[in-house]
Amino acid sequence: MLNRLLNHLEEALVTFLMGAATVIIFVAVMHRYLAGAPIPGLQDWLLTLNFGWAQELCIIMFVWMAKFGAAYGVRTGIHVGVDVLINRLGPRNRGRFVVFGLLAGALFTGVVAALGADFVWENGAHYGIFHALGIPTGDLYEGPTTPDLEWPTWVVYSAIPLGSSLMCFRFLQVAVGFIRTGELPHHDHGHVDGLDEETAPEKHA
Repeated sequence: MLNRLLNHLEEALVTFLMGAATVIIFVAVMHRYLAGAPIPGLQDWLLTLNFGWAQELCIIMFVWMAKFGAAYGVRTGIHVGVDVLINRLGPRNRGRFVVFGLLAGALFTGVVAALGADFVWENGAHYGIFHALGIPTGDLYEGPTTPDLEWPTWVVYSAIPLGSSLMCFRFLQVAVGFIRTGELPHHDHGHVDGLDEETAPEKHA
């Protein structure tokens, strides 16, 4: 139940970020184009709108999308891997190398998550959380903000520990599944979700 909820949350977040970033970029480009067109009334109104924040927001959204999309890739098996030599090994040795690779991925992403969490904490999360809870902050470092949106940078950088932690969990999940079943997630790159394969009509004698 919890794993299914996590799967849906992961997919919904990536889908939302991708769709929202696409819409924001489209609107910002159209605004820039139409604001330069000599259309009375429309041009004056468009010039009053400020889309200077759009680029920064889209960069942030793509960073978050990449981190959580990487975790989704581990779960579904869509990451590109060079496994020519491993597939030439016997089943026993192949299994060992596969498990070693998955655990190495879990270790690496776990270290990145731990270091990222420490960086985010020291970069202003400590201050932000204490301030939100009404706890005296003393001389804690407030941390910088982004240039255009003026968001605390620790909120933006939180994608690193959160996304890496989820990716670490996915590596461990795939490793456990491989040990139990001997199967790895496989993604059919020729399949399009939502399109059912056409079945040939039955022939009647």
